[in-house]
Amino acid sequence: MKSHHHRRRHISFYIILIINIAVIQAQPLRHPPDQHWLPATATWYGAADGDGSDGGACGYGSLVDVKPLKARVGAVSPILFKNGEGCGACYKVMCLDKSICSRRPVTIIVTDECPGGVCSGGRTHFDLSGAAFGRMAMAGEGNMLRNKGLIPVTYHRTPCKYRGKNIAFHVNEGSTNYWLSLLVEFENGAGDVGSMHIRQAASTEWLQMTHLWGANWCIIGGPLKGPFSVKLTTLSTAKSLSARHVIPSNWSPKATYTSRLNFLP
Repeated sequence: MKSHHHRRRHISFYIILIINIAVIQAQPLRHPPDQHWLPATATWYGAADGDGSDGGACGYGSLVDVKPLKARVGAVSPILFKNGEGCGACYKVMCLDKSICSRRPVTIIVTDECPGGVCSGGRTHFDLSGAAFGRMAMAGEGNMLRNKGLIPVTYHRTPCKYRGKNIAFHVNEGSTNYWLSLLVEFENGAGDVGSMHIRQAASTEWLQMTHLWGANWCIIGGPLKGPFSVKLTTLSTAKSLSARHVIPSNWSPKATYTSRLNFLP
């Protein structure tokens, strides 16, 4: 009887324990930990209130000098640059010094690579424009924050948002009917490109393009006949989008052709 009574108490204990666990799991967490913020470091370059450098290793050229990229450009270490396939990705970056930082993150777009120094050795580093770096500070403390030079930050990936913009394809200089090179602009959402394909006029076959450097892709063959449809697939989310006949038959190098669609941000 004593052994039987002991087993009943033992079973009752586990039933109560299971009920308590179920109740705890059913209650929403009031302050769930944010698993997406990751540690990194940051510096700045150029003029103190400058918009960042022209061009950059992604190949966006003068596009970095005008909105919506203006003052939001950033160079990243190779671990985020990903040999150019990380170009176009957007990140929120926030500094950690409570005595001077506003705790409001800045959003930056990857347009360049910083390959050496603090960016080397597998480190995660952001080299921001002076304007973007200063915006992480409390009001009036931008210069003091910039004077610190190298600072610890946290960051996370964020969807790119180009309000009122559709994806555009810039035909790079030097393109011909036998060598066609394209650069993707204003891509909402992931912002990056993992693969690109092109389809010629009156064809059902998608031809795979080759990643050249930065955000530039090309195809060799021909003679290539437009109008061209372009399909791109993002690197980080594997989402695809096809722009039908976005590049006309009378296309020209250095021209930019805008599609009628974009990813959801």
